[in-house]
Amino acid sequence: MKKIILTTLTTIGTLTFSFSQDVITKKSGEDIQAKILEVAQNEIKYKKFDNQNGPSFSIAKSDILIVRYQNGTKDVFSDATKSTETTTVSSIDMRAKARQDAMTNYKGKKSGAGWTAATSIVLSPILGLIPAIACSSSEPNEDNLNYMDSELMKDNTYNQAYREQAHKTKKKKIWTNYGIGSGVWLLLIILF
Repeated sequence: MKKIILTTLTTIGTLTFSFSQDVITKKSGEDIQAKILEVAQNEIKYKKFDNQNGPSFSIAKSDILIVRYQNGTKDVFSDATKSTETTTVSSIDMRAKARQDAMTNYKGKKSGAGWTAATSIVLSPILGLIPAIACSSSEPNEDNLNYMDSELMKDNTYNQAYREQAHKTKKKKIWTNYGIGSGVWLLLIILF
């Protein structure tokens, strides 16, 4: 029994730790897992999440698309100096727009996260892994993507980036609910 509780606590701790970081998304589409130290007027100072005792880095705000903080809030950065006469959009800009649109529009409904949490609570965290793995490995259904502009979805670069970001959001929601369900299961075991 102690091994089960210890294993469950380790799993919950690992899942909680893996989602408690800030994420800087650059306009190039690259994600940086970080701990934000300071948001200055023209730059953001941070430490890499996997090396918080290491050196500090800074990145210009003009290179950043969005910063998602560990508490769930986010800052979206726009480049006010961009020319409105630009008629062609680079694939990097298209990917960045798609990622931002997916973060805004895709909420992860009907992702299987609720069933994952319910299975973890009712049966056990070990059996809860089955729906968690199955649901997180499948991409979101077309009906659930909730994209706003069907013309943009015809662009292959935009479509692919939107689906990738929606899939990341779905996985995060599923594994968060798995952690919550496992925690509730553990609490019920301890209480009863």
